[in-house]
Amino acid sequence: MCIRGAQKRNEQETGIVEELALTNIYYNPQVNFSVWDSIWFGMVQAEKNITLALNCSCMDAEMDGDHIVSVTGWQTTTQTWQKVRSGLFADCSGDSVLAPLTGAKWRMGREGMEEFGESIAPVKSDSHTMGLTCLMQIRETDRPVIFRRPEWANCYTKEDFQGRMDLSGPEKWRDSNFWWMEIGGTADAIKDTETLRDELIKIAYGVWDFIKNSHEVKADNWDLEWMGFLPGKRESRRYVGDYILKQSDLSTAAPFGDVVGYGGWSMDDHNPKGFETKEPPTIYHPVKSPYGIPFRCLYSVNIQNLMFAGRNISATHTAMASTRVMATCGVLGQAVGTAAALAVKEKLTPRQVYSQRITLLQRQLMEDDCYLPGLLLTKSEFMDTVTITSEDGNTEYLTDGCERTTDGEEHLWKAPLGTEITAVLDEEKKVEAVTLIFDSDINRDTWGKELDAYRRYPMKCHVYLEQQPVVMPETLIKAYEIWILEEGSWQLLKKEKENYRRLVKIPVGRRIKAVKVVPQASWGAAEARIYRLDLAGTDKN
Repeated sequence: MCIRGAQKRNEQETGIVEELALTNIYYNPQVNFSVWDSIWFGMVQAEKNITLALNCSCMDAEMDGDHIVSVTGWQTTTQTWQKVRSGLFADCSGDSVLAPLTGAKWRMGREGMEEFGESIAPVKSDSHTMGLTCLMQIRETDRPVIFRRPEWANCYTKEDFQGRMDLSGPEKWRDSNFWWMEIGGTADAIKDTETLRDELIKIAYGVWDFIKNSHEVKADNWDLEWMGFLPGKRESRRYVGDYILKQSDLSTAAPFGDVVGYGGWSMDDHNPKGFETKEPPTIYHPVKSPYGIPFRCLYSVNIQNLMFAGRNISATHTAMASTRVMATCGVLGQAVGTAAALAVKEKLTPRQVYSQRITLLQRQLMEDDCYLPGLLLTKSEFMDTVTITSEDGNTEYLTDGCERTTDGEEHLWKAPLGTEITAVLDEEKKVEAVTLIFDSDINRDTWGKELDAYRRYPMKCHVYLEQQPVVMPETLIKAYEIWILEEGSWQLLKKEKENYRRLVKIPVGRRIKAVKVVPQASWGAAEARIYRLDLAGTDKN
């Protein structure tokens, strides 16, 4: 499935979510799902402080009162036990795997209408969830491709796709992304996963057989390229935090003093009966976008050193119908990771981060290019000693703390390529790093033409012959130079010819008097566009 998140213009997610999206465009222009997996793998491998243990399932947790001491997992490939001891744990599994092992409070199913005053919730609570889907990726070719249905696959007729796949014309089916191949909402989304997966594979192959061989549609040149054998799960256990996000928080965009992320997808509440009913597969209940998500939804109400991010955050079923989508989960993941680093550094619990360091957490997130609705990044004391000049463009935007267009104002420095920006310190000081935020055009169309919600994140189930490959955003700076003025002489610090990042941090670690940025080329635009220029440093040697 392609990444989904906030849909309105200029509200799309940045930070690590955007870094991932741009990396995928650069390395995976043919939008292959297998390569997409390698992009994630590569980003993790690039982090020196991450120890990756794949194919490892959490089996047990050692507790000391309301604190987790260790988690033990079984790694199937090496057939060994892996024990991790830590002062802090984050469960981003989706299924809240640590909940039954630690005694952390959790919920599963749909709350009744009266409990949180949610008008779109069922009248009475129940155990139903949204279902699971095994997706497939198909690719258009320049020749006819044969598909033969496996004997074990399901068989379907035109009537089975009412309200799900448009069959009014020979090529209308191509507008579907197959998300509606969904079952399991009336079963147990955890315990029944294996049985549900088997049936989903039968469904997926049966759907593809209908498309290829029923003669109801035109798909002669389409080929089945990839089948997902791991079901995409929308909902299971949800942790209970110090705050439970609910429908009214999303429909009114309630302000939170501890906002660390946001959403903007509708409350996309799938029918728990899924493909097994003729009822509408989902209802898109509106939200007020962007709505903030508080940090209190990201740590346990009763386990002192447990955090979480993803679809298992502290939210009602109704609110989770919006927060579950990947871009929203991604920004919350960055919030939890940043909070964890802060908690470890200052020896705090997650709740203490909320009560004592929430402003610092929010600042770090914004410094790392995360958008927090209602907040702006203020200048640091160090930047108050820096004067930024340029022969062209409005340099005030480079430090105004806003890295996107708001109310029609672009908030960026723009000038002809080759125009220099100079940041001069009041005196020679030690600069630790130079940070730049380039314009990656968060409203971009990576295909070269309008494709609705797929424009920014081109991973989708249908890959058309005429839509290859995807392209880097034209506004993004491709080549640049960074110079530093050290002991009265300009020296080249960094020369980049193939940049594909929006957020760039260049280490310095030297006493200097000035920094000069020279954007030399973009991925297509005729001008240079930069949101932020920031120097981090100290007056000390």
